Amino acid sequence: MTNDDDIAQSVTPAASPVRGSVTPPGSKSLTNRALLVAALADGPSTLTGALFSDDTHYMSQALQLAGVSVDQNAAEQTFRVQGRAGGPGPVSDRLFVGNAGTAMRFLTSYFTLGVGRIVLDGSIRMRERPIADLLASLSSLGASVTSEFHNGCPPVEIQASGLPGGLASMPGHRSSQYASSILLSAPYAASPITLFIEGKLTSQPYLDLTTDVMAAFGVQVTNDHYQAFHLAPGTYQGRQYAIEPDASAASYPLAAAAVTSGTVTVRGLSLQSRQGDIEFARILRKMGCEVTDAPDGLALTGAANLRGIAVDMNACSDVALTLAAIAPFCSNPTDIRNVGHMRLQETDRIHAMAAELARAGVQVHERKDGLTIYPSQPRATAFNTYDDHRIAMSLSILALRVPGCSILNPSCVNKTYPGFFDMLDGLVRS
Repeated sequence: MTNDDDIAQSVTPAASPVRGSVTPPGSKSLTNRALLVAALADGPSTLTGALFSDDTHYMSQALQLAGVSVDQNAAEQTFRVQGRAGGPGPVSDRLFVGNAGTAMRFLTSYFTLGVGRIVLDGSIRMRERPIADLLASLSSLGASVTSEFHNGCPPVEIQASGLPGGLASMPGHRSSQYASSILLSAPYAASPITLFIEGKLTSQPYLDLTTDVMAAFGVQVTNDHYQAFHLAPGTYQGRQYAIEPDASAASYPLAAAAVTSGTVTVRGLSLQSRQGDIEFARILRKMGCEVTDAPDGLALTGAANLRGIAVDMNACSDVALTLAAIAPFCSNPTDIRNVGHMRLQETDRIHAMAAELARAGVQVHERKDGLTIYPSQPRATAFNTYDDHRIAMSLSILALRVPGCSILNPSCVNKTYPGFFDMLDGLVRS
């Protein structure tokens, strides 16, 4: 694979089934949750196996500007955080978080715990991503938070004087990150918080990750069937916390094995992981792959004939694009359903994936809430990536079966998987 600065990344097709073992980077979801909780905790914390990427850089940088001591060692994949036993120190600044959705959402609640005015800003795309539901809920809890341009999107202006607490509600169908944001900072509100969810909560496993991290640092949340969350004021306790590899990132080497009839082991993960995107391995099993928990990780051997599948991916939508990328090589259509919230992410992922598959000659039908992809013979294409790491990585897996493909703006993978192309190259050459 060659990289011409940041113009295009050519992808070497797999001439034979890929084989190898891969250790994906640490979970982005767990790393950013643990960083925030450790910053709020009483005492020091050491986070091991952490992700070092654009997203976690923006989170750790913001916490340091808020007076939190964060010592980072990328080589050792370790953050050492000295918690403040409460909210941020005085900040009067404008913080830039790029296109890091977890940083924007989680920090919005975090900074309400402090004192003073702060504006959270981001990339052009971040300024298009809705955050009104979170702002409305925080306002119900007594915070002063507004959309600077009054359009329900960032930049977010926070006039902080502590978070009073009380009752709030929010729709559940757009993003679970809004609820996670409030829960992570809620122990430091002045009074108990009850957060009601209107309708069905999307991406429920991510709320489980949130409450798991909180529990690991000593704060319990009462979860009433994902319709209400209750918690009283409390204090996180600093600790050593191990972060497992990212299940979303693991989907790419697993898909590489599936689409080339190869065998890959993902170290450090198992089917028992609490990360919702581990469901991708089970989906591949239903498509004909052999999936087992090996002593050193999760092992997958691809099928000679992949079967298409109809699947609701609401709880694991970050891997829906990975499935879409291998769907053209299945023996029958693949239907991805109930992922309408993907239109509000780094890009409109449903439309972007449909457009790129179609440009490669794939027969695809775009719906409001998903995609149907038909067996096709894709042709060589220079894929647009829309500055979206998951578009780039997913289409790279398709390119393993199609000589002559390249990925435009390849550096966007640094958002969550800085070594992605090296990993893929290693599998192809193994």
